Amino acid sequence: MDNIFPKKESKDWTLIIKPKTSWFDIQFSDIWRYRDLLMLFVRRDFVSAYKQTILGPLWYVIQPMLTTIMFIVVFDRVAEIPTDGAPPALFYLSGLVIWNYFSTCLTKTSVTFSANSGIFGKVYFPRLIMPISNIISALIGFGIQLLLLFVLLIYFYFFVGVQISLNIYILFLPFLLLLVASLGLGFGILISSLTTKYRDLANLIGFGTQLLMYATPVIYPLSFFEGKYKSLIMINPLTPIIEMFRYSILGVGEFQISSILYSVFFTMVSLFLGILIFNKIEKSFMDVV
Repeated sequence: MDNIFPKKESKDWTLIIKPKTSWFDIQFSDIWRYRDLLMLFVRRDFVSAYKQTILGPLWYVIQPMLTTIMFIVVFDRVAEIPTDGAPPALFYLSGLVIWNYFSTCLTKTSVTFSANSGIFGKVYFPRLIMPISNIISALIGFGIQLLLLFVLLIYFYFFVGVQISLNIYILFLPFLLLLVASLGLGFGILISSLTTKYRDLANLIGFGTQLLMYATPVIYPLSFFEGKYKSLIMINPLTPIIEMFRYSILGVGEFQISSILYSVFFTMVSLFLGILIFNKIEKSFMDVV
C-alpha cells in the first residue's frame, strides 16, 4: 500500500503569511528580507518623479533657488526681517534644505495607502517598505540641494568675502537628518493610516504643510521673537533642528541641548505611534479604501 499511496513529503516553507493579532506584532526582519524590493521602489520614485519633463532633476535646484529669490525680495527687501547677520540667500536656503526634505517625506508618506492601494491588494510585502522607500528617495533631492548650498557657501566666501563659520556641529548633520526623516515618517504614516477612514484629512495635508512652514524658522531667525511667541515656535520639533543646522554652517542661530533632546523625544513618540497605528490599519485598510 505504501508503494501505491506514497507519503507526502514535508516541505520547509521559506515564508509563512499569517494575520497580525496584536498592535505590537511588527516584523522588522521582513523589511531587511525585502531590501531588494525596497531599492526597486526607491529607483521607481526617483525615475518617475521627473519622467517626461524637460529639465528633469534640475528641478531639485531650480525650485529652492526660485523660492530663495522670492524670500529675499519679500522678507528681506520688503518686510526687512533680519537674518542674524548672515547673507539672506544662505540664511533662507539653509532653512529650505531641511524644510524641503521634511515636507517631501511628510507629503509622500501621508498618501501611502491611498496611492498604493492597487499594488497592496495584489501582492504581499511588508507595507512599511513603501513609506521607507519614500524617505530614502527624498534623500536624493536633499543631497542635491545640500550640494547647492555648499556651492553658494564657497561662492560667498571667495567672491563676496563673507566669513563662513563652519564648526564642529556640522558633524551632527547625519543625526539631524535622521531626526527629520523619522519625524516625517512618523507623522506621514500616522496621517496615511487616518486617511483610510477619514478621507477629508487628505485635503488638509498641503494646506497644513504650508502653514507649518511659517511656524518654523525658515524665513526668520528664532531671535526675531521674544516671550510667548518664541515659546510657541519652540514647540515645533523642527525649530531646534533648523537652528542647529544653521549654526553649524553659518554660525548664526540659537539652540540648546535641552531643545534638541525635546526634538528627539517628540520624534521617537510620533514614530512609535505612527508605526503602531500603521501596523494595525494595514491588515484591514483594503476594506475601507
